[in-house]
Amino acid sequence: MPELKKTRKESMLLNIGPTHPAMHGIVRIIAELDGEEVVDTDVEIGYLHRAFEKHAEQDGYLQVIPYTDRLNYVSPLINNTGYCLAVEKLFGLETTERAKYIRVIMNELSRVTDHLTCVGASAMELGAFTVFLYMIKAREMIYQLIEEVTGARLTISYTRIGGVKADLPPDFASKCREILGECRGVLKEVDQLVTRNRIFVDRLKDIGVISQADAVAYGITGPFLRSTGIDYDVRRAAPYLVYDHFDFEIPVGEHGDNFDRYLVRMDEMEQSMRIVEQALDKIPGGPVLLDTQGNEISAADMVDEAKMGRVTGLCGKSASTDPTLEGSGRGIYEKIESGNKEAMMPPKEMTYSSIEGLMNHFKTVMVGHGIRPPKGEVYFPVEGANGELGFYIVSDGTDRPYRVRVRPPCFVIMAALSKILKGDTLADIVPTFGSVNMIGGELDR
Repeated sequence: MPELKKTRKESMLLNIGPTHPAMHGIVRIIAELDGEEVVDTDVEIGYLHRAFEKHAEQDGYLQVIPYTDRLNYVSPLINNTGYCLAVEKLFGLETTERAKYIRVIMNELSRVTDHLTCVGASAMELGAFTVFLYMIKAREMIYQLIEEVTGARLTISYTRIGGVKADLPPDFASKCREILGECRGVLKEVDQLVTRNRIFVDRLKDIGVISQADAVAYGITGPFLRSTGIDYDVRRAAPYLVYDHFDFEIPVGEHGDNFDRYLVRMDEMEQSMRIVEQALDKIPGGPVLLDTQGNEISAADMVDEAKMGRVTGLCGKSASTDPTLEGSGRGIYEKIESGNKEAMMPPKEMTYSSIEGLMNHFKTVMVGHGIRPPKGEVYFPVEGANGELGFYIVSDGTDRPYRVRVRPPCFVIMAALSKILKGDTLADIVPTFGSVNMIGGELDR
């Protein structure tokens, strides 16, 4: 009987990205396919190299803050805080209680916007476009709230070494509670739309699975790790700011799949809103931002009056400033800043009205002078939206960091992505990649 010839099995290589919309234009996945099954993948990054760490070494400590906005630009307030806490650790600075509460409030709002974006975009890529619209509607409301505090929506540069740029507006608490209530309504609608939707669940359940052992071995943190059942959260494991003052839970999953990661992020948004509400209840009081007892005049009107020489009636009056400068005046300075002249710029009134304040300002920002922490090295981790976001800084005693290194949480997840995708189908690549919540500015730095 003649021997049967063995059939030769061939696989196909398929390029996905970097121009594929779901790859954000900056990630290339070379997938080896056996029919629809993913046999192997080669994940290629580096299309958006920003040189954050090298830029940080070329500029002063204060000038690095705007660069941190552009790491995870979906939750920039957390990046600001992580970097400033690392520099404060170098200095041995302790910020005021009010500044700590403000940082927590703004960080948790930023975390909610990040999760809204991730869940909404991932659902849209699976065809649930209505979910995307609902989530972006909620994100827009929070962005408007953030803009009232910081003066910007995305690249906010709000946190300062030793405190924050400005205090909260007088009506912030009531507006914030109202918006959080509307966000809860949006999350309830989304839950009703997709959490028990047969198509949505089938696309995510038991897809993109990673075990606890593999997640720990790769150094994965954040919602991706917690989806495996490990409740590691920097806010609880190594409390910073005033997170140990609040009652909140750490949501965890069981299976480490895409569906659990969706559920974890949905639950985390509720926990973040709980933290914000508790912080609003407990935040230490302070004087209002402006004199509201009739002693108020717009800055533009004050300038016009002064140009005409009519300054007699201006004595003792406070100018209502542009929203981006509100809350940075001398009246509340001690409530939101550490007061250390080596690290902090003076209040605006001091800069504009006294030679000491002007000299202090120039010594803080001038090249060759600037902020000069003592020699040493520090690492400070915070809980970013994607996991542990850490800043390692080496100081040689000059006005520029000798070395800055950031631990981006989505970088280690991308390292494990090839292993996670193997064995799933071609159609599963997009939802699994979406569950990573890869942010290019953070990944490629």
